[in-house]
This record gives sequence, structure tokens and C-alpha cells, in this order.
Amino acid sequence: MTEISDTELLETPLASLHRELGARMVPFAGYSMPVQYPKGIIAEHNWTRESAGLFDVSHMGQAFLVGPDHATTARALEALTPGEFAALAPGRVRYTLLTTDRGGIIDDLMVTRPLDPAEDGVLGLIVNAGRKVIDYAHLAARLPADVGLQVAEDRALLALQGPKAAAVFARHCPAAAAMGFMTSIRTEVDGVEAIVSRSGYTGEDGYEISVPGDAAERVARALLADAEVEPIGLGARDSLRLEAGLCLYGHDIDEATSPAEADLGFAIPKRRRIEGGFPGADRILGELASGAPRLRVGIRPEGRAPARDGTEIRDASGTLVGIVTSGGFGPSVGGPIAMGYVAADCAAPGTPLLLSVRGKDLPASVAPLPFVPHRYYRKPSA
Repeated sequence: MTEISDTELLETPLASLHRELGARMVPFAGYSMPVQYPKGIIAEHNWTRESAGLFDVSHMGQAFLVGPDHATTARALEALTPGEFAALAPGRVRYTLLTTDRGGIIDDLMVTRPLDPAEDGVLGLIVNAGRKVIDYAHLAARLPADVGLQVAEDRALLALQGPKAAAVFARHCPAAAAMGFMTSIRTEVDGVEAIVSRSGYTGEDGYEISVPGDAAERVARALLADAEVEPIGLGARDSLRLEAGLCLYGHDIDEATSPAEADLGFAIPKRRRIEGGFPGADRILGELASGAPRLRVGIRPEGRAPARDGTEIRDASGTLVGIVTSGGFGPSVGGPIAMGYVAADCAAPGTPLLLSVRGKDLPASVAPLPFVPHRYYRKPSA
């Protein structure tokens, strides 16, 4: 996690509930956020893997691009990202990247096309908390005159994640039961207006639930009243996403990192690879075609000592070949895990590595990602 100290930290609409529940609050991206509750990070991690965990992610940025029609708004966003939005179907969610002219990553974000025809021309955005000010300024400066940016400061965002999330949420939002992975609907949750997507940041099935800020505590308390649901803090959110092999902005991706290096090529569909026309296309498409000089990989340290971000990575001969960008203990894996960047010729699974931990070179090896298989919901074929 990237912690940002601030003498005047912002709070989410659920701050008082977190304290009531005994959360330990820490500065994070300018907000006071719960890092853990009394049961602890490992218990929260395991609960999410086995049941359903409720996360407050209201610090994330929520905004809408609004144009005269879908084609116009999609074209405006495609000029700033390598994503494909012209053919995005109503009610679908897509992961994409804001890129620099040099091919680096300004942010990764989720984009939703509303299902309702009355919202034709609208694309919903969810951006990272620590980047939202930068993202909004970048978008506002580059959007055409007929597409506007509307920031939704009055909305909160909850995530319900885990194998029991769907069964739990169906009691509070029956319409969500029929949703597929990476879909979105506008509906009600316990009588509260909500935008619900079936997605998340843990590798588990679940939902992200956008509601008006003044109704967030009501919705959270209703979900927590179910025996299958426990509150989960930032600590377990980080260990869950690391086991799932998911990037954290500021650690695994940044403005110096290209999508090809980060193994995020899946976010660049065929049409955009053929047509280009997005910021940094020359570098990004060149690396996708010919290979990037370094690659993000999973790493399994031997023994029990974790390798934290910033740890130097060496090959078997002792030559510096990369650096760890995320690392820690994986409760579901039962040992230390990490991600980092290594020279391309050291990126094959099984490649032996050395990690410089507390002055000692500890053995490790490149491991396939994710460390824990994703369990996103897939609708059965008709």
C-alpha cells in the first residue's frame, strides 16, 4: 500500500462505522482508512477467500464522461487509452489504461457503459484514489468540447467479495443474481439507488456497489448484518490482490512502465493494435510485437522471509536483473510471494533468482501468475 501522510485527512462516509467496528485507521492516498479490524489481516484474508468480505473503497474516484451519443464519448476515450469502447455493449464493464505520450501508464481504470438507453453517451469511470486528481485534470484538458467530465464526489463505493458474496447479495439486490462477470446495472440495494458491477480486486467473485454517500452506512450495516459477511481492511485487500496477481498503481505500474512490460496487453484489443492512434502507441505496440526489455513476473521466495517492494533481484550469477514491486506473505499460499520486474531473459517460470533481503541473497524463482486461481463468476453457456 502507498501511504500518504496528511494533517487533514479526508474521510469516507463510513469512517464512523469503521471506528465503531474497532478498525485501526491509517493514512492512505489522503484518506483515513481501515487497515484492519480486531480479528487481524490474516483472518480477514481467509474470511474473504471462504465467505464474503465487505470493503470500503469509497476513496476511489467515481466520474462520468458525458457526450451527445455513445460513438462520440467512446471516440473521445479511445483517443486517450488503448481500449476499445466503440463496440462496448450496454451494461458491460472494461478494464483500460490512461497512457502517456511515451507509453507509460498514468492510471488503470474501469469503464462502464450504462445499460439504460436513456444514458446513451455516458461512460462511467472508476479510478485509483491516489491518481484521481491527476486523472481528472488529464481528462479535462484533452476531452473534446462536446464531451464533459462529471466527477461524482457525492457517491460511496463498497465491494462485497468472496465465494458467498452472490448468495448474500441476492437477498439485498435480487437483480444482481443474474449478472455476469464484468457487467453493470443500475438498480436498488435495500431500497437505495445503486450502480452495481460484478467485478472486484481480490480474484474472487463479487460486486462493487456505488451508492449515494449519505446512504452508504445504511447499506453497509444491512450487509454486515448477514452472518456470512465481515468487514475487511486495506491489509487483507492488498494480500488478496497480490495472490491474484493484480497490479497496484505506484508499485507495479507507473508512468515509467508500459502495458507490455506490465503484462497488461489483454487490455489492448485487436482493433487498437491494428489502428493505433492512442498515446504512446509506437512504444507500446512495438513492445507487444517484439517483446519488452523487462517483464512483470510472479516470484516465490524460498523459506519464510518475505521480499518487500524495493528488494533487488539478481540472477543465479549475482547480476542485478530487476526489482520487487509488491511483496509479502500470502495466507492462501502459505508462504511469501512477490511480484516484480526482471530482464526479459529471466522471466520464464522456474528461472532461479536471488533476492537481497536484509543484506543476504535469498533463493527464489519466477512463478506463474496468479498465485491463487481467479474465481470470477462465468455464466453457464446456454
